[in-house]
Amino acid sequence: MKKSIILAAVALMGFAGLAQADEVDLKHYKMAREYIRKEKVTVTVTVEQAFKQDAILVVGEGVPKKGTTGGQKRLTALRAAEVAAQRALAELLKGVSITGETTVRDAELESDVIRSSVNTFIKGFHPVVKDWNAEEETALVILRVGINGPGSFGAMMYEKVLTEPKIKQQVEKPVYTPPADVPAPAPVAQAFDGLIIDATAYSFRPALINRIFNPKGEVLYDPAKISQKVLVEQGCGEYTNSVDKARAALRKRGVNNPLVVKASGTVSPSDLQVNNEVALQIFSANQNNGFMADARVAFVLK
Repeated sequence: MKKSIILAAVALMGFAGLAQADEVDLKHYKMAREYIRKEKVTVTVTVEQAFKQDAILVVGEGVPKKGTTGGQKRLTALRAAEVAAQRALAELLKGVSITGETTVRDAELESDVIRSSVNTFIKGFHPVVKDWNAEEETALVILRVGINGPGSFGAMMYEKVLTEPKIKQQVEKPVYTPPADVPAPAPVAQAFDGLIIDATAYSFRPALINRIFNPKGEVLYDPAKISQKVLVEQGCGEYTNSVDKARAALRKRGVNNPLVVKASGTVSPSDLQVNNEVALQIFSANQNNGFMADARVAFVLK
């Protein structure tokens, strides 16, 4: 699962612009190829893939500024490549979902603080690779950005989002309470210590805050209520394309016996719904083990 995202960008004649990933031919860049081989990364282009993987890897390509000679050619080409990579990274990150239907782009429109923080974060990121092809006179820069963990994009966003009044208002939902007239499920031989929710039947996208609701609109799983430390270190869940991979991913979070359920629908592009029976199962399992407080949850996507 340790993959990354590569969104390629190209700068022509010192002017940065975007291009498709296959327009940057990595065979011209030995350092870049070695880095990608060593880190075992793959070229991907969607935001959804970022959440399935551990980092975003953005590639920018540039050429020297007109009229430059000697070492200035290399320097101006590298600068153009870095600007191109930053633009590609900015465009990619603006499409990241925060919660519900809100993306980073939406949050920036609502909050000057978030917009300023995102811009500062992008400009402050240092390349992990700076490669110059003297024969072709082109340069390539790779920026690597973590989704979760200290210093990651998720860490910065959780700090800002969870204190932003407008965003906090959006995520405030009634908490699930089990029906008084429904008996709790019988105890199981081995308590569930995690949750896998199969959303493959629906159009569901990962987010910094993915929630699970019952049919009444009560929230069973709300990462906004989890400690910021847990969210920064792990994110609100694992994202895979199969239940088996979800089990393997949760083992990294100390889960040995996850409860596996199916979603019954979506409340928003980034929020799932389960039926009443499943809602009671999830609630009861969590009451016994408290796995939600540690984000021991995995989402299975299409």
